[in-house]
Amino acid sequence: MNKKAIHALEYMKIIEQLTEKASSPLGKEKCRRLRPSNSLSEIETMQLQTAHALTRLFQKGNINFGSVKDIRASLKRLEVGSSLNVTELLTICSFLENVNRVKSYGRPDRDDTAPDCLSAMFQTLEPLTPLSTEIRRCILSEEEISDDASPTLRQIRRGMKIANDRIHTQLNSIVNGGSRTYLQDAVITMRNGRYCIPVKAEYKNQIPGMIHDQSSTGSTLFIEPMSIVKLNNDIRELELQEQKEIEVILARLSEEVGQYSESLSDNFTIMVELDFIFARASLAMEQNATAPVFNTKGIINLRRARHPLIHKKQVVPIDIRLGEDFDLLVVTGPNTGGKTVSIKTVGLLTLMGQSGLHIPAADRSQLSVFHEVYADIGDEQSIEQSLSTFSSHMTNVVSFLEKADRHSLVLFDELGAGTDPTEGAALAIAILSHLHKQGIRTMATTHYSELKVYALSTEGVENASCEFDVETLRPTYRLLIGVPGKSNAFAISSKLGLPDYIIDKAKEQISQEDESFEDMMTSLEASRITIEKEQTEIQKYKLEIEALKKQLEEKQSKIDQRRETILQNANEEAHKILQEAKDYADETIKLYHKFQKDHVDMSTVEKERQKLRQQMNKVEKNMAMKQKKQKPAKQLKASDLKVGDSVRVLSMNLKGTVSTRPDSKGNLFVQMGILRSQVNISDLELIDEPVIKTPTLSRTGQGKIKMSKSASISTEINLLGKTVDEAIAELDKYLDDAYIAHLSSVRIVHGKGTGALRQGVHNYLKRQKHVASYRLGAFGEGDAGVTIVEFKK
Repeated sequence: MNKKAIHALEYMKIIEQLTEKASSPLGKEKCRRLRPSNSLSEIETMQLQTAHALTRLFQKGNINFGSVKDIRASLKRLEVGSSLNVTELLTICSFLENVNRVKSYGRPDRDDTAPDCLSAMFQTLEPLTPLSTEIRRCILSEEEISDDASPTLRQIRRGMKIANDRIHTQLNSIVNGGSRTYLQDAVITMRNGRYCIPVKAEYKNQIPGMIHDQSSTGSTLFIEPMSIVKLNNDIRELELQEQKEIEVILARLSEEVGQYSESLSDNFTIMVELDFIFARASLAMEQNATAPVFNTKGIINLRRARHPLIHKKQVVPIDIRLGEDFDLLVVTGPNTGGKTVSIKTVGLLTLMGQSGLHIPAADRSQLSVFHEVYADIGDEQSIEQSLSTFSSHMTNVVSFLEKADRHSLVLFDELGAGTDPTEGAALAIAILSHLHKQGIRTMATTHYSELKVYALSTEGVENASCEFDVETLRPTYRLLIGVPGKSNAFAISSKLGLPDYIIDKAKEQISQEDESFEDMMTSLEASRITIEKEQTEIQKYKLEIEALKKQLEEKQSKIDQRRETILQNANEEAHKILQEAKDYADETIKLYHKFQKDHVDMSTVEKERQKLRQQMNKVEKNMAMKQKKQKPAKQLKASDLKVGDSVRVLSMNLKGTVSTRPDSKGNLFVQMGILRSQVNISDLELIDEPVIKTPTLSRTGQGKIKMSKSASISTEINLLGKTVDEAIAELDKYLDDAYIAHLSSVRIVHGKGTGALRQGVHNYLKRQKHVASYRLGAFGEGDAGVTIVEFKK
């Protein structure tokens, strides 16, 4: 990509943000060198890496790669047989411990179903734990080697300790003995690495030994007594042996490190690459960005795209299309209305996407792979080069026309400005026509009405405008494709207090054609606003209808299920009664034959008959009790019923609706779901049933509820922009309403952001007994910015 476009679109500011996300110096350097690629396979690989790293950040939290220091120079020294010093060995040890921590982060969880494209990189890392453990055992710090580093070193240091103890014993006997009066102070000190005592100058001959130093005044001499000269020599000799043994230990450790030079080099390369990848993912998380879908057809379709350098609370998302139905987009509108931001957003997001960075836009946004992006944005006049604003812009245009082809994206800000409006408009139309004929994807902003007419009358060219609210004198920053912008100079001037007679005089100065064109623009804008409002209302009604339809389907399903259960129970009860009657009949016949055969007297027969009669009375009593339970509270008359009344059929315990008036015998038809049956009026009772008429809560004089609030509850709640406490309070009430409304599942929109709101929502859901399960949204459902909740049945 050319440097001018990178500068004009402020791409390097994005690179600065990316660099801050890297942990290691080499990772930061790799971020600084990142530039857009024009290879589709390379772009898709980098986008996939960023997406998988972002998923890991959401699942496992942030990862810090530490200060991965460059160990390549140390590895190079090992190749030529040199030994490493203590600092280099500790650096390699820290690096391996860091590798071990990163590898642990990359290990898959039990819930992971399939490895991602980063799994191989994590698996390739070799922590070399035995090597790092050995280095850490031998080297305690940059100033200290452990006594356990080797048996020889331990023996040497033991000898040094013994010699030190003997020296202190000798010197203490001098300091605390009869020679105390000869000393300046009763202390033992070191001079030139040898133990001495401070002797007064006048008594120097009283303490035989070697003078090593004297005080600045000359009143004190530091003398090494002759009795410890040999012991000091022994310590000095042991110190030399210690230093030699330390060199042997470092050489041994260096040799062990050298055996793993290739693994260390691979680890270093992978760690830097992972740092680079996770820096891209961290930037995507901060920007709430998504992976764009790339094509090579020159199609751009950005959904709710946001300029990444404008604060989240100030930026207005815009939808931009280019390259499918039209390849030239002319953007018009008032100053500070967002025209320049719109074309900068397209250019910057294209550069970001081709660099492997996610873009701040909605899911399924599309970008095309361009070999070059040309951008003429801003005022680049140069005093040194004697270039005016118009000249500087024309210099850029000439360069673009020479180099641009079908694989280029060209962006113009205020094309043709800075000169005579008539000539400027003519030049702008000619330039855009030339690019349009070559099929080059182009966006241009302008104030010229001639360009609006050109876009309206030319196939493959489309108008767009940045919306402006005349009432508040503020731009809304919304980009409206297909609607040419209207000059609001007269309306704005009037709002600001310019007298009407001056505005009327100004209107007389414009031609009838221009005035008609502006009137047409006003009419189109009013029509667009009306249509948008109607579409919003239609969408709202569609959602309400879908919710009602779903609720009715669930209710019908429950009714059908309950009817099946009742019918099955009734059949089983009838079969039981018939079986009992059959058993009584069989028993009666058996006894009758027995009495005939045995000629039993009538008194015995009468007793058996009474016994059977008691059993039958018992059954009849049970049946009467069951019927009594189903007996209506009030015996209905034919005049009490009318078509459409809600009733309960007592014998079947089913609710239904009266279909016909009762006949002379009291028989009528009742519709029970899909079942239509004839029943008698004595088997019915009137019930109060909800009558669905409107999606509002109202109560009739008879107490019938026409529609509860829960019947029109939305299947989605939006918590964006709320604190955790505010969101939980609203979510608690919403879930109660949704559960009462018998919704099977709901969708909670909390966004990605820092993850605090999502975590707060999940912690709340864990404690809800009526929640069966919850999960993050899948691709197309909102990804990690949405949670899907399933209720218990």
